[in-house]
Amino acid sequence: MGIRVFLRKLRTGSAAARRGVPASAIALCLAAVASPSAASDDLARDLGAAARREVGADQGVHVETEDGTVLVSQAASRAVHPASVSKIPTTLALLRELGPTHRFATRFVAAGPIAGGTVAGDLVAESEGDPFFVDENAILVALALRERGVERVAGGLRVSGPFLFDWRAEGAAAGLRRVLSGEAPEAAWSEVARLRLLSGPAPAIRFGAGGGGEGESRRVLVVHRSQPLVPLVKALNGFSNNIFHPFAGRVGGVAVVERIARESVPLDQRDEIVLTNGAGAGATNRLSPRATVSILRALVAELSRHGLGLADVLPVSGVDAGTLRERLDGPGERGVVAGKTGTYGDYGASALAGAYRSRDRGLVYFAVLNRGVPVPVARGRQDAFVRALLDALPGEAWPYTPDESPAVARASISDE
Repeated sequence: MGIRVFLRKLRTGSAAARRGVPASAIALCLAAVASPSAASDDLARDLGAAARREVGADQGVHVETEDGTVLVSQAASRAVHPASVSKIPTTLALLRELGPTHRFATRFVAAGPIAGGTVAGDLVAESEGDPFFVDENAILVALALRERGVERVAGGLRVSGPFLFDWRAEGAAAGLRRVLSGEAPEAAWSEVARLRLLSGPAPAIRFGAGGGGEGESRRVLVVHRSQPLVPLVKALNGFSNNIFHPFAGRVGGVAVVERIARESVPLDQRDEIVLTNGAGAGATNRLSPRATVSILRALVAELSRHGLGLADVLPVSGVDAGTLRERLDGPGERGVVAGKTGTYGDYGASALAGAYRSRDRGLVYFAVLNRGVPVPVARGRQDAFVRALLDALPGEAWPYTPDESPAVARASISDE
C-alpha cells in the first residue's frame, strides 16, 4: 500500500481503524509526503503496479502530471496502431491552421439568369469541404432559395470542390438534389420545422435535365456556413466519425497533420508518430503512448490560447453522446475525463487517451494503447487503470455543460 493511500485511509477511517498505528509511523509517512520527490516516487510505484496489473506488463501506458512529472512510463516509446486516437493530432492541426471559430462555406450559385422564379441554367454548389453538411442543412438551403423567390432550376445540380453530403463524397450530388427537391427524410424536416416554427411539407425546388454549361453568368444566391470548428470537431470526436480523414484535407492533408504533430513533441518522440490516415482508419498509423500525451499537451496549449479547454473538443466521460457516454460514468468518474477512444479490431488495436483535472496536481494526462488484446477486454482494462489513477489522484468534473441543441441550429445562411 502506498503512503498516500495509507494516509487517506487513516484520515477517512474510523477512530478504531486508527488505533494501534504508532505515532512514529504516521510521522514518517507525513515526512515522506512533505517531500515531493518521495511522494512522487511512491505514487509512481503504486501506479506502475496498477498499469501492470490492470492493463498488462506488455502494453503501452504513459501518465504525466501538468508539471511534467512522469508517473507511469510502460512501453511508452513503442509506437503501435492508435486507431481513432489518431483524430487527436488531426484536431490539433485543424485548430492550429483554421482557428476555433472557422466556418466552412458552401455557396449556391445560379449559373444563368433568373426570371419568373426560374434559374435558366444549373444550380452549382461550391464547397469548401464542410464535413457536417447533412439533410437538415440542405433543407435550410431549400428554404433560403424559396425565400429568395427561386422555385425552379431549368438545368440540373452540379457540385464543385470537396463536397460531402451525409458524410459521403460518393453520391453526394444526387443526395443533395433529392433533398432540395423536397424528398427530405421526415425526421430531418421535422427537426428544421421545429426550429423554424414551420408546418406543412418540406420546401421543394424543381430541377430540369441539367447540362447548363460552363460559360454562363454567375450569381451567388445563398451561402450556407457550417457551425464553428470547435463544436464541429467535438461532435465528430464524440462519435469517432471517420470523416476526419477527408476533413484533414482542409489543412493540406494528412502529411500536414503529421508534420504539425511531430513539430509539437520533443525531438526524441518525433519518429514515434506516423500518420497516413487522419481518422486512424488506415493500416499504417503509429503513435507511442508518450508521443500521444505530448500531442495532448500541445492540443491543450492551442486551446488555452483561445480560452478553451480539452472538454470543448473531446467527449467527456459519462456526459457526451458517443463512445464515452457509458464509460467511466460511475461516482467520481462521470464528467471527469475528457478523452478519445480508439478501436481497430482488424489490427488488434484499442486505445484510450485523454486528461482530467486532478485536485492537487493540475491536469493529469494519460495514454493507454493496447495491441493484440480483444477489444472488449482492452476497454475493460483501460477503464480499470483510469479508475486506479483517479483513486490515487482524485479528479474534478470539467466545468462544462453539453450543448444539447442540434448541429443545424449552429449553422447560418446568408446572401454572401
